[in-house]
Amino acid sequence: MGGQNNLDLEAIAQSCNLYGDCSEDIISEIESLKSRYNSDERLLIYNYMLSKSQNPEVLMHLIRYCDEYRESSTLEHLANILLLKNFEGEDENLKEKFLNVRIMCAKAIGNQKNTAFVSVLLYCLNNKKENYRVRLACADALGRIGDKYAVAPLIEVVKDEEEKSVYLREGAAFALGLIGDNRAIEPLIGILEAKQGILDKFTFLKERAIEALNKMGICGNDKAFKAIKSALRDESPQVRIDAIEALMDSEHPDSYGIIKDVLNTDNDEEVKKNALIALYNLSDRRILDEVLSSQKYSDSLKMAAVEIIDEYEGDGNNE
Repeated sequence: MGGQNNLDLEAIAQSCNLYGDCSEDIISEIESLKSRYNSDERLLIYNYMLSKSQNPEVLMHLIRYCDEYRESSTLEHLANILLLKNFEGEDENLKEKFLNVRIMCAKAIGNQKNTAFVSVLLYCLNNKKENYRVRLACADALGRIGDKYAVAPLIEVVKDEEEKSVYLREGAAFALGLIGDNRAIEPLIGILEAKQGILDKFTFLKERAIEALNKMGICGNDKAFKAIKSALRDESPQVRIDAIEALMDSEHPDSYGIIKDVLNTDNDEEVKKNALIALYNLSDRRILDEVLSSQKYSDSLKMAAVEIIDEYEGDGNNE
């Protein structure tokens, strides 16, 4: 990087009033660096300031600037902030004060997709005393990095029925779908086969499990395909809708017939509408004509058929 060795980083930090109390003034000074230094020099300054600043608002701006570069020299500084290495004070107070900063750090680390920092993300993910939002950001980052080393810890989060945050289990399921390792198939199927119980939020976990299995490709795995098929009987209409979409995307030869059964037997009109759209996407207009001409389908479903024709074929005639 040109000109790095000639920069007095501490003097620049002082000129930006980095150690002052007014966040707006500091951020304004940092913004002015764009007119005084080239991009390589600014990155060096940003990295130095990341290691020195104790101001959450300032740090968030610095992380945002550094994330635009996505340059590996930033990663160690981001990791140190995520692990609270740069700060003094009571641990719990620091976690609260720098919560949003650390979430942003995890996201910025994930954006670089550098496997060398997977262990840092896993350290926070596996810490059950950590704020669930930080753990969730780390799960998301691990999914985007895609390193196989993260699969087993993410599976443990998904399987942990004592985990207080269903959102975290959802995030871990989504991350597993992004990574696409077959080791995740069995625990994801386990989620779909579990009884929902009294937790309405568990529905969203099932949705994420379906989404993850769909990303991994259910057509080539009989167990996964059967689990998605069984989800068509779930008590949640949204889970059934997600299962329909997964079957539609799977390109499995049996998908059309299975979804057709849903169209004919499900009691929820919204589920039926989604089944109709899926069947149309899998074939052609004939399924719409069948719905419009048959007495066994509801007026609501016939209206949905007309809307599909209007939207996708530009034919406003409802036959």
